[in-house]
Amino acid sequence: MKILTVIGARPQFIKAAAVSRVLAQSEGMNEVIVHTGQHFDSNMSQVFFDELSIPVPRYNLDIHSLGHGAMTGRMLEQLEAILLQEKPQLVLVYGDTNSTLAGALAASKLHIPVAHVEAGLRSFNMQMPEEINRILTDRISSLLFCPTLQAMENLEKEGYNHLAARHFFTGDVMYDAALFYASQARQPLAQLPETFVLATLHRAENTDQITRLQQIMEAFTDIAATTPVVLPLHPRTRNILRQHNMADIPGIIMLEPQPYLEMIWLLQNCHLVMTDSGGLQKEACFFKKPCITLRTETEWVELVHAGVNKVAGVKKNQILSSFNAFTHSRITFPENLYGDGRSAQKIVELIRENC
Repeated sequence: MKILTVIGARPQFIKAAAVSRVLAQSEGMNEVIVHTGQHFDSNMSQVFFDELSIPVPRYNLDIHSLGHGAMTGRMLEQLEAILLQEKPQLVLVYGDTNSTLAGALAASKLHIPVAHVEAGLRSFNMQMPEEINRILTDRISSLLFCPTLQAMENLEKEGYNHLAARHFFTGDVMYDAALFYASQARQPLAQLPETFVLATLHRAENTDQITRLQQIMEAFTDIAATTPVVLPLHPRTRNILRQHNMADIPGIIMLEPQPYLEMIWLLQNCHLVMTDSGGLQKEACFFKKPCITLRTETEWVELVHAGVNKVAGVKKNQILSSFNAFTHSRITFPENLYGDGRSAQKIVELIRENC
């Protein structure tokens, strides 16, 4: 069975590492990987293939740094040509990026079944490009692999029990990856504070709206006065901070984007996580670290219900209030919220049974 996997962004590399490892060990499974190039910087792309031993992509489309329409359209055009040439029995897509939607669209228009890993997530914020991508991808997929029971419930509320697509609770492949690579974690710098907050900041709605960015950075500054903040930054975000004189703040240690094994070390050793990322919210839970989400909503609502994630928004006082609440409370982390670490195995078994 030939499976064509479409990936293009950092979180997808991590997810694919778990599933591709199982596919490689499965008799009769032949995987062809296409890298769209959406994340192209070596710190955001190649290092993940090197560290995580992901098979070398057969195709690299090198499509990046474009608007949503141009990027998705060019991916769609080139993926269609590859699908016509490779003739896979299934196309496998991950998450909620433009690469995800382009892969699903190209396959569905050629009547090739699509399997969506991380299906059923909803933030209910249609201003997010990711929300549009994940809703459309779910609707045109044949197999929907849900990482949480909440994701299953979301699909059922949308009527998927009455649609041809089949949906399954598999757990989260990112949890598989975290367990597998935890022992290989590497310290990114020779010297880091013994106690620190790990923060990330990259979403356009936070970085491009200067009043929001200022509020977040002011909160980071106040926190850094007592607890250092380690802040890996995408080059684009760093440039915006420089333009607005926010790139040199005492106590905030700004790093280049970190490879996965280095990020695991930071997660293992930090005091708390603050992020506008989706995946990092889960990874904080994997390593039993409280998380403050720098958004007004989250697709990982089970973390909020469990009391390990606070959706603080982007106002300084709300962020500081959430930080203080976590600092002065004891937290119990839920067990098996994202499965048992065998999600990739379940996904491959379900593909074999249903294709």
